[in-house]
Amino acid sequence: MKSGTSSTSGAGGTRRDATRQKLYEAAVTLIAEQGFSSTTVEQIAERAGVAKGTVYYNFASKNELFEELLRHGVELLTAQLRQAGAATAAAGGSRVDELDAMIRAGLLFIDRYPAFTQLYVAELWRTNRTWQSTLLVVREQAVSVVEGALRAGVDEGELSPEIDVKLTAAALVGMVLVAALDWQSFQPDRSLDEVHAALSLLLQGRVAGHGRPR
Repeated sequence: MKSGTSSTSGAGGTRRDATRQKLYEAAVTLIAEQGFSSTTVEQIAERAGVAKGTVYYNFASKNELFEELLRHGVELLTAQLRQAGAATAAAGGSRVDELDAMIRAGLLFIDRYPAFTQLYVAELWRTNRTWQSTLLVVREQAVSVVEGALRAGVDEGELSPEIDVKLTAAALVGMVLVAALDWQSFQPDRSLDEVHAALSLLLQGRVAGHGRPR
């Protein structure tokens, strides 16, 4: 899962980021294939092409690796949602246009990282994981981006004041996640543009309150 930028300066930091990236990709693939409990640190190291000690140099345990993987993935999704909304706003788009751009950004993210998305959705329903509190925090970060656009739309009169902003934001994020997973699992012949168009109609008709043509 590539973020495209490094938050750590210097060659040493860049190398460590690259190593962590390889470990994230190896872990998400293996865990998606065979489950968390069945995946060993040795397998992650082998898939990443590094020594087992390298895993422990970067992460104290397999649990910590997976927790950081979840954090990394959701923060990447959050950044892409925020960027899509900001770019649309800068181009003069409405708040509904911003939300529509976020839907597309979410679909693009899920299309690029399907294994991560499957794991993320599965982990949201578990309550016995040590990383549950971390997952809830980063989930809130993603939902709050959508919530911000909804709240601004209500405040500016573009959207109905009857909208439950917090619940609607969660519903929109959930809609994208579930629809995208259904698309990939049961309707893989559909294009991303088709899926986006269907969700866009739902957004325009339900949230905006009218079926404005795109």
